[in-house]
Amino acid sequence: MSEPLIFDTSVWIDFLKDKSNPEADLLTSYIDHNDQVLLIPTILQEVLQGIREDAQYRQIKEIFSYFTVLQLPPVQAAIGAAELYRGLRKKGVTIRKSNDF
Repeated sequence: MSEPLIFDTSVWIDFLKDKSNPEADLLTSYIDHNDQVLLIPTILQEVLQGIREDAQYRQIKEIFSYFTVLQLPPVQAAIGAAELYRGLRKKGVTIRKSNDF
């Protein structure tokens, strides 16, 4: 069994559009092998808000109900995101959008 992973919104979009790239393929592999895929509320919101068709919205919302959604108190989440951002910046990695943390 692999370590649980959180996949970015862009990976979910590619996965849902059946696009093949290393990230979407890894998500597919995790789902196929019943490895734990985690969601966070922001990713759930970003994916669902981009769906135009009501039927597809309901279908994907149902699919997401099978995954664990991590929930942290907002202050704890903000501090954790800031620490992750700072740690990566110290290593020379800059993430443009802070909500990606």
